[in-house]
Amino acid sequence: MTYDGLPNPGRNDECWCGSGKKYKKCHRDLDERLEELAAQGLELLPRSLLKTAADIEGIKVSAEVNVGALDYVAERIGVGTTTEEIDQWVYNYCIEHDAIPADLNYEGFPKSVCTSINEVVCHGIPCSEDVLKEGDIVNVDMSTIKGGYFSDSSRMFCIGEVDPEWRRLVDVTRESVQAGLAAVKPWGFLGDVSAAVNKVATDAGFTVVREFGGHGIGLEFHEDPWVGFNEEAGTGPVLVPGMCFTIEPMVNMGGQDIDMSDPNGWTVRTADGLPTAQWEVQLVVTETGYELLSW
Repeated sequence: MTYDGLPNPGRNDECWCGSGKKYKKCHRDLDERLEELAAQGLELLPRSLLKTAADIEGIKVSAEVNVGALDYVAERIGVGTTTEEIDQWVYNYCIEHDAIPADLNYEGFPKSVCTSINEVVCHGIPCSEDVLKEGDIVNVDMSTIKGGYFSDSSRMFCIGEVDPEWRRLVDVTRESVQAGLAAVKPWGFLGDVSAAVNKVATDAGFTVVREFGGHGIGLEFHEDPWVGFNEEAGTGPVLVPGMCFTIEPMVNMGGQDIDMSDPNGWTVRTADGLPTAQWEVQLVVTETGYELLSW
């Protein structure tokens, strides 16, 4: 029995991944390396969560819609836009492209997208009363299902003239995501990504939310691993080629603490009422680094 409790095929049997190739020509070498790492006591995801070439192509098709919808929002968002309008744009774009907005009705979430303004950390619910005004910063976070595959990414938008410190928060948060991507190395550790993200944010004088982070994704909306951004380098699961996850730090201008008391059961705010920012990308670990799938 292997480290993840699944049997290995024989050398000349069809590979477990469904590629149709013989095991010895497909995943055998990778599996042997995983067994060696497991014997060293390192943390590994089960092979069922590693994405195959076919999975990655399917995720890319889904991500094309996700990225396209965010591009559509970027072309239209501005002073006077309501978050209800953003939600309708996203819903219509997905339906027109034979896709499903993954947020809609997910565990009871009532809308197709999350719109988080200023001090809202995440899970802001679109509504007609939320009208974007000069100086606001807003995160638009959307996820798409197409062909059974999930994609996920989010962007920040600065509305009109924004306070320079608020804009710096937005820019630094994006830089922290780029640092996280640069730290993705096959056979490294997820903690390396976390530490790289955290360093950029905290070196700039900001704090990183502890309770929310990234996640595995692809065949389901949320898969292992949990991707926190307050972890130490050299810790956590090994970054194995085929791992697919999001990098999505939520960076606060003030303290780390959050307020989850909103009666809607979803919307999370900074405890001190100061602004927060988030960018999100989705990637897959490759033999040489990573491939960006959704942004």
